[in-house]
Amino acid sequence: MNSIIAIVGRPNVGKSTLYNRLIGERKAIVDNISGVTRDRQYGECEWNGKRFTVIDTGGFIQSSDDVFDKAIRSQVEIAMQEASHIIFMTDVTTGITDLDDDIAKLLRKSKKPVFLAVNKVDNHERLLLANEFWSLGIEDTFFLSSITGSGTGDLLDALTDLIEVEEDNLSEETDEEVPKFAIIGRPNVGKSSLTNALLGEERNIVTDIAGTTRDSIHSEYKKFGKHFKLIDTAGIRKKAKVHEDLEFYSVIRAVKAIDEADVCLLMIDATRGVESQDMSILDICLKRKKGIVFLINKWDLVPKETNTARDLEEQIKKKTAPFTDFPIVFISVLEKQRIAKTLDAAMEVFHNRRRKIKTSTLNEWLSEATDKLPPPLYRGRRIKLKYGTQLPLYYPAFAFFTNYPKEVKGPYRNYLENRLRESFNFTGVPLTIYFRDK
Repeated sequence: MNSIIAIVGRPNVGKSTLYNRLIGERKAIVDNISGVTRDRQYGECEWNGKRFTVIDTGGFIQSSDDVFDKAIRSQVEIAMQEASHIIFMTDVTTGITDLDDDIAKLLRKSKKPVFLAVNKVDNHERLLLANEFWSLGIEDTFFLSSITGSGTGDLLDALTDLIEVEEDNLSEETDEEVPKFAIIGRPNVGKSSLTNALLGEERNIVTDIAGTTRDSIHSEYKKFGKHFKLIDTAGIRKKAKVHEDLEFYSVIRAVKAIDEADVCLLMIDATRGVESQDMSILDICLKRKKGIVFLINKWDLVPKETNTARDLEEQIKKKTAPFTDFPIVFISVLEKQRIAKTLDAAMEVFHNRRRKIKTSTLNEWLSEATDKLPPPLYRGRRIKLKYGTQLPLYYPAFAFFTNYPKEVKGPYRNYLENRLRESFNFTGVPLTIYFRDK
């Protein structure tokens, strides 16, 4: 399962800058408007051939100093419980503050590996000042500058030494393995209720206090000729406390469940529609090449006209474009409407994800697709797709061999993907296409 690295620390110590550097992208991490809760930021990092998820825990609502400090400590505690490794970030220009001391005390109690990153160490004078941070008592201490990147390599080397390699091959999953379905989504969309409805029993899955929920519960389903494992992520109940903690907690929960699953059942509240957090969770699923089924819950509460369902489908697919080939099931968990259809859709997507196309069949298809629409010319020369094969991975991935692999652009890649979907059933599954030198 993918390792989860949480970056914790006070505001303005450079967590977001380090996060951007680790994932190799520049994202809008901080919302400068006070009182606006932003979505959690999380992305993938690869170093020394090892891949892991990085979560930025910055950005709190500051209503008072007490609430502010409490919010930071709360997120540190959640990170201690849920993340596999923790990067504790400090700032050499401000020295060790009382809040740094408090966070260090919490982290020293943790059984998780903790790495202290002293940021903004970008000259010799600051390097001397940074030595005071050894007094925090964290063995793995690194002096770095997240804005220039100096020192981050040493931190990543130490981090990846503790992370196991994820094998990207078929041996991870075999055809005989029981399918794993994860129910994911924002708080209060009905994840617990769906789990209980499918299993036909009430399960005490969550506790009332955010941050104390046990690990994802795997329930086995053996009914009506179907056999699969259900990964329940119903880990949050809204409390009268800082909403940021709940957002952070839900993200870590979703990431863990998605990593374990074959197919993700993304639940949407029909009364609220698709929100930015839903799109963020979908993005994680697609990056990890998981199967997708959209479940529109509480459909019984929506006033219906002739084309209400069709219009909502169009709205959803407009937001998820270019990936629009997935099942959408309109359900009501409370009324037990279309629950069986949910399982049928999930099983179909599971089999689509395992679909293997013979090389001979694929090359016949490739010949027809390129005859119908050849690739655009490159500097007056023809780009020839000579041969294709499906790669031996646990998700659908294809390699096409050509004389100019770097010159096959996005629009033609999309054309091939759409033709693949038309010719073979890959509904609900993201496809990966590589172009390689013949």
